[in-house]
Amino acid sequence: MVTLDYSLGILQYIPFYYVIWSDDLLSASEISVVQKTIEEDSSLDTSDKSQLLKWLNRDSPPTEEEFKKWKQTISNSQIKLVESDTYPLTSLSQRLGNVYCGDCDFNDHLKHIEINLGIQPNHYNHLFHVEVIHEKTSKQYNANELDKILMGEHRAVVEKFRAFLKNNVFQWQIERNKELLRESILKQVQQLGENGYGALAYPKEYGGTGNMPAYGAIFEHLMYLDGSLAVKFGVQFGLFGGSIQKLGTKKHHDAYLSDAGTTKLLGCFAMTETGHGSNVRGIKTTATYDKSSDEIVIHTPGKNDNKEYIGNALHSKIATVFAQLIVDGKNEGVHALVVPLRNEQHELFEGITVEDNGYKLGLNGVDNGKIWFNQVRVPRTNLLDKYGAISEKGTYTSPIKNPNKRFFTMLGTLVGGRICVARGALGGAKMALAIAVKHALNRRQFNDSIKVQEDLIMDYPTHQLRLTPAVAASYVYHFTLEEMMKSYSDESQPDKRKVETQVAGLKSIITWYANNTIQECREACGGKGYLVENRIPDLKGDVDIFTTFEGDNTVLLQLAAKGVLSDFKAEFNSAGFASVLKLLRTQLSDRLNTLNPIYANKVDAEHLYNPKFHKHAFDYRTRRLTYTLAMRIRDYIKKGVPSYQAFLKVQTHLIALGKAYSVELAYNTFSNVCESMENMEYKKLFTKLGTLYALDQLNQDARWYLEQGYIGGTKSKAIRQRVERLCTELRPHIEVLVDGFGIPEHCLTAPIAK
Repeated sequence: MVTLDYSLGILQYIPFYYVIWSDDLLSASEISVVQKTIEEDSSLDTSDKSQLLKWLNRDSPPTEEEFKKWKQTISNSQIKLVESDTYPLTSLSQRLGNVYCGDCDFNDHLKHIEINLGIQPNHYNHLFHVEVIHEKTSKQYNANELDKILMGEHRAVVEKFRAFLKNNVFQWQIERNKELLRESILKQVQQLGENGYGALAYPKEYGGTGNMPAYGAIFEHLMYLDGSLAVKFGVQFGLFGGSIQKLGTKKHHDAYLSDAGTTKLLGCFAMTETGHGSNVRGIKTTATYDKSSDEIVIHTPGKNDNKEYIGNALHSKIATVFAQLIVDGKNEGVHALVVPLRNEQHELFEGITVEDNGYKLGLNGVDNGKIWFNQVRVPRTNLLDKYGAISEKGTYTSPIKNPNKRFFTMLGTLVGGRICVARGALGGAKMALAIAVKHALNRRQFNDSIKVQEDLIMDYPTHQLRLTPAVAASYVYHFTLEEMMKSYSDESQPDKRKVETQVAGLKSIITWYANNTIQECREACGGKGYLVENRIPDLKGDVDIFTTFEGDNTVLLQLAAKGVLSDFKAEFNSAGFASVLKLLRTQLSDRLNTLNPIYANKVDAEHLYNPKFHKHAFDYRTRRLTYTLAMRIRDYIKKGVPSYQAFLKVQTHLIALGKAYSVELAYNTFSNVCESMENMEYKKLFTKLGTLYALDQLNQDARWYLEQGYIGGTKSKAIRQRVERLCTELRPHIEVLVDGFGIPEHCLTAPIAK
């Protein structure tokens, strides 16, 4: 037996003291946790308690000699750290005791310290000069259970779909010739249509089940196969078919919807123009009603007024075209029409010109193109007339009299596509994370001894920090988008303006998150991440454009911010803003008054991990930005600056508000999901994921919170360190978490993920 320099009572506390004094995160409240544990520990005699309490004095810390003695005691014991232990440091303490006393009783009091201080040894492997037994993952949670939770009520549809994707036609392969890739993707889309997946969101009478949320889940899964497949699927069934479903009436549904759902009729969605991008209201294509022939004439007035970036442009026979509807000399605003492009021999009709956009950064399996119309005539009945119609007598009528409201109502019906874009980007991020995490659980690099096996790179705190917050965010965004799709699909709530505001912001932050995550995963995989066979390069190229289509993110965040202001029922003028400010001032008063030095520097774990703190912080940021934004706009207007110019001057402020609003929305939505979970074991895991997401977001915006005095320097530092600690606490479960995404094994083809 090894000679012992400490009493058996003190011995088991040494690993904890060694960690405590190696980390400057210990707060006064946490010291009190250790003190209380010592005082209640009946296994300690009076002299042991006195010595342990003495070592807790922050004003008189242990000497360097004492610290080295602790380290030597641990190192000489030849014990090993077991990575996947539920309470690893407590377990280490017990092993240390057994080395010196043969068979020491386990000190249950130590578990109290570990739980309350959130200490995990993975984070401190570099402190202990002992061997670490590397186990990839803990068995505490089950990936299949996580997958079931994520699938939710779509489980039957999703499981059937995953089995269907085993069809050889969906096998991923490297193909750099766009013509060959496009033909392959077209065959895959046709397979999906013929088997009922394209029409999933359509009414039953047109081959569907009316299940838009399930359609969203299917869309995400297609990203695991190929981004081009997901996008072409979305164009054919979501944009083209969806526009007919949402903007047309029964005659259009009967004529087109069933064939669109089965791909017997391939169509495209022609909204964006070269010269007008995000400004749909300003598009130049005209649709002029000719009363003498009872036809509508579609025309592209200028060279740069063509439809641009139209998916399915080369394969489609028909298009939903958005144009300025002119009836009896009056412009009634933007409306959609069905315009045939090609005959049965796939030849373009007279007056229609289509050009290929050519090779792109990604999505080269999608046939994007440009379309020009030269006095192309279609029957009056081709107008999708749910919100605006031309009668047989040639007069225009609409159930929505206000042109602005009519325009936004039309666009609001297409919000489902924006949700799917965010869902697709999230699928790309999940795929990249699964590959990067699995690589990190196989790749070994560096150690302090050439005699010992190198360390898994997933065990390095820096690697945990670059991947784990992104994994947590993926869970938060998954449930947020699920809830958004439910709200959008709720026919009992016809007014979609609130959902449109929410989705505008969420689409922005989630697609940006996806791009940043995929890039981080690429770097985390080193040179292997640069190889096309490992899928990440294609994910980078394919998901990049998600920040642009279905609405440019910068523009959408401004839309979201304006929606937040509109929630206060104010018009953007000086009189309206007076009422806005009065209401905002009332709502902010209690929040502004709560700020004080004690709160701003409160750093104990109970506070920082509390959802009430997270919600308060996010709410404060959103409200404060709303208040200051309204004040700035009001001041500009008071000086005689027109409303439009006033908004231009505060664009960066609008973007900050849009982001703050969206982050708050995502966290609150996920928090509500956690609160409703019945399985307490998994609820605990999901709550920890939410905590990591919240603290990571607060850490990213720490500069703003510091400027406002909401947090002090001490708290900012504690938040950053808590993020690192949470990443370490989740390390034993990281593989289970990415397996919980439910990515089918036959889709996870990257060699480095094996």
